[in-house]
Amino acid sequence: MATRAVIADPQKMFTEGIQAILTDMKFPPIKIVGVAYSLEELKKMTEFPIDLLIIELALADNKDVSLISELKRTQPNIRIIVLSNYGESHMVRDAFIQGADGYVLKSNNSLELIQCIERVMEGSTYIAEGLRLAPEFNRQKKTASIDRKKVYEDRFLLKQKLTKREIQILSMIVQFKNNKTIAQELFISDQTVSAHRKRIMKKFGINNTVNLIKFSMDHQLV
Repeated sequence: MATRAVIADPQKMFTEGIQAILTDMKFPPIKIVGVAYSLEELKKMTEFPIDLLIIELALADNKDVSLISELKRTQPNIRIIVLSNYGESHMVRDAFIQGADGYVLKSNNSLELIQCIERVMEGSTYIAEGLRLAPEFNRQKKTASIDRKKVYEDRFLLKQKLTKREIQILSMIVQFKNNKTIAQELFISDQTVSAHRKRIMKKFGINNTVNLIKFSMDHQLV
């Protein structure tokens, strides 16, 4: 059965390109049941059950991500992908907190969007290349008072970026184990461990193991 999808974006020419991409998809097959160019049109289209919504945050006033939680409340089974020009870390984080399943930049290539659709329709979350849920490590500033709820949300969302294997390897990296030791304990090759380590650092915008360990401990990721 085809996935029923709605595209919500104020730019008509852009939506035509997205429709072309989705029409060519085979797994999962996509059936576009509507295109909304305004928030009012989107509200009408979502009065009926749909499986997938691809939305530009600029559709809402002040790029309000609360509309995501409203849709999730009325349609609990809907998968929502943000496809936007806006990639600021706080907007990405807030979108996921509100219930978004995926986030892709319009500057990413079409393959990124296809991978995102595949992942979210399988029940996973997806954050595209170049996006972060928190500012880069070397730009973070420590403050005297920390909002505990915010820390919890950040930790949860940061962990969502990692696969189960990456979390497993990260926990061993934090124990200062080298690639060879990790490989022996997990019965995989050194090269595989190295590839996982590089992917983890890339996802968090960190360029060395020392900062990765500090970042992981500061955010209580393991």
